Amino acid sequence: MDLKQLECFVRVAEYGSFTKAAVVLNLSQSMVSRQVRQLEVELEEHLLLRHGRGVVLTTSGQRLFDHGKGILRQVQVAREELREQRDTLSGKVVVGLPPSLSRRSTLNLVSAFRDQFPNCALGVKEGLSHSIREWLLLGRLDFALLFNPAHGAPLHYEHVHSEPLMLIGSASSALPDTVPMTELGRYPLIMPSEPHSLRRLIETHAVRHDVTLNVCLEIDSIPSLLELVHRGMGHGVLIRSALVGQDNLLEGFVAAQIVEPSIPTHLFIATSEQRPLTRLAEQTLQLVREICIP
Repeated sequence: MDLKQLECFVRVAEYGSFTKAAVVLNLSQSMVSRQVRQLEVELEEHLLLRHGRGVVLTTSGQRLFDHGKGILRQVQVAREELREQRDTLSGKVVVGLPPSLSRRSTLNLVSAFRDQFPNCALGVKEGLSHSIREWLLLGRLDFALLFNPAHGAPLHYEHVHSEPLMLIGSASSALPDTVPMTELGRYPLIMPSEPHSLRRLIETHAVRHDVTLNVCLEIDSIPSLLELVHRGMGHGVLIRSALVGQDNLLEGFVAAQIVEPSIPTHLFIATSEQRPLTRLAEQTLQLVREICIP
């Protein structure tokens, strides 16, 4: 048994699919399949049962999977400790950010990262929360910030910020300071489409309070949504920090907090339970806490 065989087996078992494991490992599917088959031959055990939707573990496979995760984690920890001995950070870290945070934080994050880690590379992937969650599960990200994620294994979530939702309009719109939830249906809304977490959150509260929403446009791009609101083509429902530029509030908008009830939206740091953060990722996460979190 070698580590490559074990890693291929563990990733296939984690994702229940040779295809997804191959993407995470950056290998061809045939190579992953061959590595797992060689491991089964060497151990003289069937580890996986193949079916039309993927694979499931056999009893022997489950035992090896439980041991294998620990072995791979210890190898990763050993590698990190050796890197720390050299006292030089190297490599690449990839961060996932939702559009409302990416728009106002990416420039400052990249500048701070380059100053602090000149020999390292940073990747920032912007996307909606459901897409970012999938990228994190597939190993394409080291960690991510997510709004209102659907909690579930194998990700760890740390709550870092909460903020109430606001009804956003152009400066020419006559919005009061607050808007009761029961009156939200009076306003033509420009909203992201399903399965955007914000859309789910608003619709859940609308159903709960018997409110029929007037969705006049579905726009998934937050910058485009804001531009349409700015032109008076409808109203948006966003957090107030979505209206913050690099340093100041964006001009040309007004915001009214939705009340009775207030609708909080929650921001989480998400990390994989299967892949420990590298030292570079841990220090980059600290930068993200300082720069990106409102």
